[in-house]
Amino acid sequence: MSALICGSMAYDTIMVYPGRFADAILPDRVHILNVAFNVPKLRREFGGCAGNIAFNLKLLGGEGAPMGTVGLDFAPYGDWLERHGVRREHLLDVERSYTAQAFITTDLDNNQITSFHPGAMDHSHLCKVPRGAGVTLGVVAPDGKRGMVEHAEQFAALGIPFLFDPGQAMPLFDGAELGSIIELATWVAVNDYESQLLQERTGLSLAQIAERVDALIVTHGAKGSAIHADGTRVDVGAVPPEQVVDPTGCGDAYRAGLIHGLMRGDDWKTTGNIAALMGSIKIASAGTQNHAFTAAEFWERFERAYGYRP
Repeated sequence: MSALICGSMAYDTIMVYPGRFADAILPDRVHILNVAFNVPKLRREFGGCAGNIAFNLKLLGGEGAPMGTVGLDFAPYGDWLERHGVRREHLLDVERSYTAQAFITTDLDNNQITSFHPGAMDHSHLCKVPRGAGVTLGVVAPDGKRGMVEHAEQFAALGIPFLFDPGQAMPLFDGAELGSIIELATWVAVNDYESQLLQERTGLSLAQIAERVDALIVTHGAKGSAIHADGTRVDVGAVPPEQVVDPTGCGDAYRAGLIHGLMRGDDWKTTGNIAALMGSIKIASAGTQNHAFTAAEFWERFERAYGYRP
């Protein structure tokens, strides 16, 4: 079994503001916002939804590959993927473009402000879901809008079940467009804020969205997550992390856990537990791809957290 993870490949420039955004932004002046944050800490990391999910899936021992478009500055990232055993055959170089770039500022409450330059990502539709490549599960994660639409259609046409993860790309779509992809998807995953926006855009309630897919997964950060499937709700508790260092990429780590559980054929409770533990492991590490463990170490941690081993 193999997963094809369609989504962005990006460099993340991560900055830490040693204060709280709420103390610097006046609510009654947001219409004339002009604020500068002094950020003494800065890192440049490898990221992007497809890259992050594929990296985490590889740590779990899962088989999968990212699919996306990259630019003329991708060589260091490509070398990183190769060193960590992440497949690269579905990554397409786009001439005269930079790899997508995210600029993320995090405050002391772990709130984030992000600016994003799509670069090569806007050409993601040039990648096509391959036929007969052994792909048994797909992911449509944040990417270029046209690419997301076409990849969803291609998975559906090939009969490949896929997870729709609209994430930060949701503002690109209107309600009808989101509804169309939901109708094609097998599973949908969103965070709490995105779930509200998804309901507003589509005019559908959570229950109505859940009726259209095999499962709707909604994450609630430190409050855990809820999986709506088969007319029931499975509540998944968060795993207390060893330390809270950086929330960037936790959602992608969680989704890698979902994919791994689905590919293993686990029940929803176990699948949610795998995902929750992945998010807990990630938040204890700076950046999106700097944590490490073996599959055996993961299952030992799983047993300590949940009292059983699937």
